[in-house]
Amino acid sequence: MLSKKYRFHSRGGVKYVYRHGKTIRRPELSLVFCDNDHKKTRFAVVVSKKVNKSAVGRNRIRRRVYEAIRLNLDKTKQPRDYIFVVYNRNIKDMSFPELQKLVRSLIGESMLQ
Repeated sequence: MLSKKYRFHSRGGVKYVYRHGKTIRRPELSLVFCDNDHKKTRFAVVVSKKVNKSAVGRNRIRRRVYEAIRLNLDKTKQPRDYIFVVYNRNIKDMSFPELQKLVRSLIGESMLQ
């Protein structure tokens, strides 16, 4: 599980990233990111009810994505805010190495921008 120091603690920060951030889209997942002044990297994972009606299912997806992020923390070099938005049901059945590869590619692409 991703440590609390790498997570958002209020909705204000999430709103700021949505308003001022850049977006990278994939068929299963998108990444909204922007630089921050907090001198640390923060992450959030958003899973809509359209993806899974059950809270248990949404939380399972969220935990899997957070774990993939935790394993790729060393790829983040500068302090940024990242929001992963899940909008496809297929991510629930995706194998974990495939999900990890997707998260790694999104973080890597964000470093280039």
